[in-house]
Amino acid sequence: MKRIISLAGFCSLVVFMSGCVSAYMPNVPNVPMFTQKGELSAGGHITPKGNITFNTAYAVSDHFGVLVNGSMLNSERRKRDFRHNLLEAGGGYFTTFGQNNNRILEVYGGFGGGSSDRTDKEEDEKGNMTFQRREVSFNKYFVQVNFSSKRKKSLHFFGKDFPLNYGTALRASYVDMSKHLLNGVVKDEEDNIFLEPIFYTRLTLNPAVQLQYTSGSNFGLKNRDALTAGYAVFSLGLVINVGSRPAQKPAAR
Repeated sequence: MKRIISLAGFCSLVVFMSGCVSAYMPNVPNVPMFTQKGELSAGGHITPKGNITFNTAYAVSDHFGVLVNGSMLNSERRKRDFRHNLLEAGGGYFTTFGQNNNRILEVYGGFGGGSSDRTDKEEDEKGNMTFQRREVSFNKYFVQVNFSSKRKKSLHFFGKDFPLNYGTALRASYVDMSKHLLNGVVKDEEDNIFLEPIFYTRLTLNPAVQLQYTSGSNFGLKNRDALTAGYAVFSLGLVINVGSRPAQKPAAR
């Protein structure tokens, strides 16, 4: 587990140090950790840059679930204003396995769309401001594989044990522009394929509510000017899960 966390931190640092600014900002992948029919999962996450992600999912059957995700950002700063919106939906397969059914495998796919509006501001020595505004609309198609482990370890705090769940989500996203304007002038539309691995840890506050920390990276497979892999995923959030099968304790030896 320590090696996985270290790898996530290193990959994210590489993206951070690249200094790229992209028209696409990844949302936090939906990892409902379903175990049976009738489960409902809902979560909210926020990144240091202020990107807010909302995830919801429902287990339609014992092995099929549907999900809806959205994210939004509205940031106004001295050198850059940035607005970003994304909405997507999908569905897929889930199953539990392992000696105590404490491991979960989920495979989801879906599609959606969004937009971004970025204005870069620069001031010269005389105080004159220049602006460059980029407006983009895009479609998104994704497939992801989630692997999770439930309550294998606990954090002992204030005389109480808080079970830890953890796992990874490997997502591939194809993003294709439907509009691209630079200072009001039509520019060539771009596309890209993003590989977005994330790693997460959940601290169980009570049977239905968990605190989630997420770290991850974003890699673009194509060399693009505007649709680049400029943002990693660091977030903190809450996940609510109702109707989950209780985690089984390891069998006594």
